[in-house]
Amino acid sequence: MYVQTLGSGPSLALIHGWAMHGGLFAPLVERLADDHTLHLIDLPGHGHARDDRTALEPAPLAAELVARIPDAVWLGWSLGGQFALRAALDHPQQVRGLVMIASSPRFVTGADWPHGVSPNLFRDFGDALKRDFRGTLEGFLALEALGSASAQDELRKLRSQAFERGEPAEHALQEGLRLLDAIDVRDQLPNLRVPSLWISGRRDRLVPAGAMPAAAALAPGGRSVVLDRAGHAPFLSAAEQVAQLVDEFAASLPPANAAGASP
Repeated sequence: MYVQTLGSGPSLALIHGWAMHGGLFAPLVERLADDHTLHLIDLPGHGHARDDRTALEPAPLAAELVARIPDAVWLGWSLGGQFALRAALDHPQQVRGLVMIASSPRFVTGADWPHGVSPNLFRDFGDALKRDFRGTLEGFLALEALGSASAQDELRKLRSQAFERGEPAEHALQEGLRLLDAIDVRDQLPNLRVPSLWISGRRDRLVPAGAMPAAAALAPGGRSVVLDRAGHAPFLSAAEQVAQLVDEFAASLPPANAAGASP
């Protein structure tokens, strides 16, 4: 993995979504770096860690990350939320709080979970990557922006930044798709021992907005915020709102080294 650290203040670790990299968080960096030490993580196979072939398994990667970045608030976007959530579940004494942005405990629909996408979506993306790698990634960027009130501007930002650290590795993308297709940690949310904030875009076409309030209701102390005009990347279309939410949430937490102290 690759970790870029900048800013000053209490630690805030940010993990990107599928096929992306830490550079996409630039709008949050601009607004949060004065008051937070930001740790921008590139997952294996992505961005500056493109050549890292470590498997995208949440538990071991979360353990490695909290060892490198202790006493932090963890923020995960979409796929990245699975690693942030795992860190909070497995290492509550090292995690001050959890922010989930457009990231669900279960990404596909089920008989008791209407807040997801068709199970075929991620499998279809996997097949499409084999046929047309770059074209499929371009299509995914459009899907991320779709629905946002500022979709064209958001898509322009995604296209200009998504590949500035090179293309992600196909093996990592396939692993990520399998994870998104299979993950279901709803039954573990009642065991979450740190405060959590769940931020969603009402116009999100990948993670239905209803998933975040439903997840927050399962997590003790969980809070959800739905941004009416945002899509799947609300930190691009509503950067000021998201930064303020994150800043206020972090300020409300116990200081570093005091979080997670309860048995």
